[in-house]
Amino acid sequence: FFSLKDYGQKACLALLENKYLKTFFFFFLVLDLKGIVFVIQSQSNSFHAKRAEQLQKSILKQAANLTQELPRVLLLHQLSKQEGAWTILPLLPHFSVTYSSNSSWIFFCEEETRIQIPELLETLRRYDPSKVNVILIPVFIYWGKYFAAGWALSIPLVNKLTKRLRSESLKSDFTIDLKHEIALYIWDKGDGPPLTPVPEFCTEVVDSSCATTFHSFLPLCGNPVKKEDIFFAVKTCKKFHGDRIPIVKQTWAGQASVIEYYSDHAESSIPTVDLGVPNTDRGHCGKTFAILEKFLNHSHDKIAWLVIVDDDTLISISRLQHLLSCYDSSEPVFLGERYGYGLGTGGYSYITGGGGMVFSREAIRRLLASKCRCYSNDAPDDMVLGMCFSGLGIPVTHSPLFHQARPVDYPRDYLSHQVPISFHKHWNIDPVKVYFTWLAPRGEDKARQETHKGFKEEL
Repeated sequence: FFSLKDYGQKACLALLENKYLKTFFFFFLVLDLKGIVFVIQSQSNSFHAKRAEQLQKSILKQAANLTQELPRVLLLHQLSKQEGAWTILPLLPHFSVTYSSNSSWIFFCEEETRIQIPELLETLRRYDPSKVNVILIPVFIYWGKYFAAGWALSIPLVNKLTKRLRSESLKSDFTIDLKHEIALYIWDKGDGPPLTPVPEFCTEVVDSSCATTFHSFLPLCGNPVKKEDIFFAVKTCKKFHGDRIPIVKQTWAGQASVIEYYSDHAESSIPTVDLGVPNTDRGHCGKTFAILEKFLNHSHDKIAWLVIVDDDTLISISRLQHLLSCYDSSEPVFLGERYGYGLGTGGYSYITGGGGMVFSREAIRRLLASKCRCYSNDAPDDMVLGMCFSGLGIPVTHSPLFHQARPVDYPRDYLSHQVPISFHKHWNIDPVKVYFTWLAPRGEDKARQETHKGFKEEL
């Protein structure tokens, strides 16, 4: 290589203007770029697939500006039909076999991750990919709450994890907090490699050194869905008519245009609807399927969406209206916070009920046209629904804005990077205060939408 010591300054500047020499300068970029496999943690729903494809194009366009050698950019939902592909670990053997001989890094990101390729290359060059490294963002003290900022595994680590996966099956039946569970698996009770914090994987834009950032705003894809197009079904029972239902009415129910309370006891003062299904201490599958039947067969055909919530669920209707503008109700949509059961052994994904389950009318139509039903009235409704939709080939659609737990159960910094739509449970909190602190309509929601008009324009 030459230096200013060998050439005069003017001569060097002239050489740098030469396009062939520029190509030579980017030789090392080519090697690094070809050594990175980008995996976008995409979903098959049309809205999410489109967002992932836009990120894929952005990565490839940036790469093309550096070199003609383009990296591999994979969409997770296209990689495998396996139900548990979204949990990442089952795909590691595929990555090991396919890319171990020609790659250095597997870089994972979400559809809303924004990547600056030159900065990412510069960041990854600081680490030796021949070692068993894991690269994550700086706040990993929260065990991986920021997947969206991106994370990378060196190929030797992928190979090591693959060997372990082949020798011992995944032990957990449930997948609840994916980020936490992947981190624990890599950590391996202290026998795994250290988790390396990388300040350039940014949770917010700090400065130009950020290799990645991510969008954390509420998506808006058009006019918000009208309140009249969303039917809210509240599951309750006689025992909770006096304490939980008043809180629902004091908080979010007033924002709903169409809402009904389904119980085991008809009480005109609320009013509640007795579905003729005995109350159960758990599961409530019989009650949920009765609600689905009633919505499909007795509700107005023009209502596009059904939202089933518990009587201790807190929800922001205005934010849900904005979110649903991104989804096509003519498609079979089953939306909420995604969990998994037995995914390592042929299980299924499901939407956890506490945070709210959102159904398009088409999803309900296909479900009830099938023979899939509850095996008992007290079967876990959310899990039975997941099993049924899995059998129908209808994937659940995940949104991290729905929450199965209370705000105090999450790191506050994590919640500060999103616009939550729901929380669940009244236990040991003031639910009215929680609602008005976290979910009530306010001017800043509108301002946030104005700030992010670019999102709508991208679509």
